[in-house]
Amino acid sequence: MKLELNLISKSYGKNKALTDFTAVLEPGIYALLGPNGSGKSTLINIITDNLKADKGEIVFDGTNVRAMGVRFREKIGFMPQYPGIYPSFTVEDYLWYMAKLKGLSNQQAREGIPQVLEAVELTESLKSKVGSLSGGMKQRLCLASAVLGDPDILILDEPTAGLDPKQRIAVRNYISQIAFNKIVIIATHVVSDIEYIANNIIILKKGHIYRSEAPASLISEIEGKVWIAEVSENEVEELRLHQKVTGISKEKNCVRVRILSETSPHPSAENTAPTLEDYYLYVFGDTLTEDK
Repeated sequence: MKLELNLISKSYGKNKALTDFTAVLEPGIYALLGPNGSGKSTLINIITDNLKADKGEIVFDGTNVRAMGVRFREKIGFMPQYPGIYPSFTVEDYLWYMAKLKGLSNQQAREGIPQVLEAVELTESLKSKVGSLSGGMKQRLCLASAVLGDPDILILDEPTAGLDPKQRIAVRNYISQIAFNKIVIIATHVVSDIEYIANNIIILKKGHIYRSEAPASLISEIEGKVWIAEVSENEVEELRLHQKVTGISKEKNCVRVRILSETSPHPSAENTAPTLEDYYLYVFGDTLTEDK
């Protein structure tokens, strides 16, 4: 199974949202990272056929998806960031409704709905009204809807938004488990959610692919550039003015500051193991508020 994205471009007026995006995706988990305005949502909407690209083509197993039409869309499970769910439906009604939209048979729905509900820990909410669910429960229901029918391509936009830490771990593990025979594309701002499960990180910067590598490869690029310094409260503001501070925690007798720097930023600073979040801030720390 192979999904090829060839020179995908899209503009909104004079604003280029995507420029010549090219990638070859095979079964595994691909994470799209980048600040607002980097092109993540545009790319997702083009793949799901909610938006037409200005140029480029998408090919699935050797066939242009435009020629496949509905046959390609049937292979996609999509979880949008802001899903619209009918509040008067019960959880069961909603999943049966989605099963029919996906063209599943009654037998497939009867077998599949209990499985996806168990996977997202919503079995006990089967008869609950969607409108009565918490934000996190609605998020898990949308994930259940996306995986219903066992699609070949799973596209998840901020799948863990609104979930507590335990639920986030459960959802991460579930995604990792089902990704062995699927192409999974995750767009998220929660970098820690994909650090340990993504096979490849695609970093988008103003519509261009900035990097596309395995997480460990990206993290290795900032070895020796992440520091922990123990400082007084009076020194914190000075460090924030002159250094890229990524974390501050108050200890009993001092303040521990996490800093990204090419050289030692403070006499007490010691190197610490970098994370994918460190790398993200290393790339985008000065531009997170620029892209709208």
